[in-house]
Amino acid sequence: MSNKFLIILLSLLITACNNQAQQQEPIPTHDTFKINSKVIGETRTINVWFPEDYAKSKDSLPVMYMPDGGTAEDFPHIANTMNDLIKENKIPPFILVGIENTVRRRDLSGSTEVEKDKEIAPVIGGAPKFRAFIKDELFPEINKRYRTKNTKGIIGESLAGLFIMETFMTQPEMFDYYIAMDPSLWWNNHYLVRTAKEHLTKFPEGKKRLWFAGSSASDIAKHTKNLAKILTSENNKNVIFQYSNEPKEEHATIYRATKEKALIWTLNP
Repeated sequence: MSNKFLIILLSLLITACNNQAQQQEPIPTHDTFKINSKVIGETRTINVWFPEDYAKSKDSLPVMYMPDGGTAEDFPHIANTMNDLIKENKIPPFILVGIENTVRRRDLSGSTEVEKDKEIAPVIGGAPKFRAFIKDELFPEINKRYRTKNTKGIIGESLAGLFIMETFMTQPEMFDYYIAMDPSLWWNNHYLVRTAKEHLTKFPEGKKRLWFAGSSASDIAKHTKNLAKILTSENNKNVIFQYSNEPKEEHATIYRATKEKALIWTLNP
């Protein structure tokens, strides 16, 4: 058996083990409900996790929202991570709200003038409606069902990261905390990076915390690094940010590799 074949076989075994470990992530106890959205014209499934002490107290809690929030998506590992960090007193108690996907690439992408971008899905550019759904329909529903504070955050990776960064730039008042791993800033000829200075000059009063990371993915890393430089040079008094350069991580590994430090830094102002 050749060394090359052994290397390939070992790589496949490691990948299979990693995939199996992710698939076996335990699904924590949580609430699930459906919301009929008039904004996007469909029914969406919402998963809600809260710390153990929530049921034993009358305290209201801040809320962390997440796209890719289905039980077969990223909801379990973020909920389990938050549970561990809360128990270890590394972050304050938060409610986690996961939004399950229907047409992911439609909801998380904005408009684009780049023809190549349009090949990723039959329908794109739904981010404004998805953002309106969260703000105008989901926020009130969560506030009605649970004891919540006004403090809110959002966490996500890749296209979800793009959606988060676009929200930060265009509607920063929506959230207090923004966490984006490997955001797809290449979208629309890296429009968000090209217009970052313009958005920052219009940034409203009120401090916002932004944590974002870039992996070794060449189509993403250069843009996350450039955005970090712009944020540093602009030095907006209302933007408190941390950029985590992660050259040892791949696009597929960065979410799990950085989630703990992202939450700890962001949620401990």
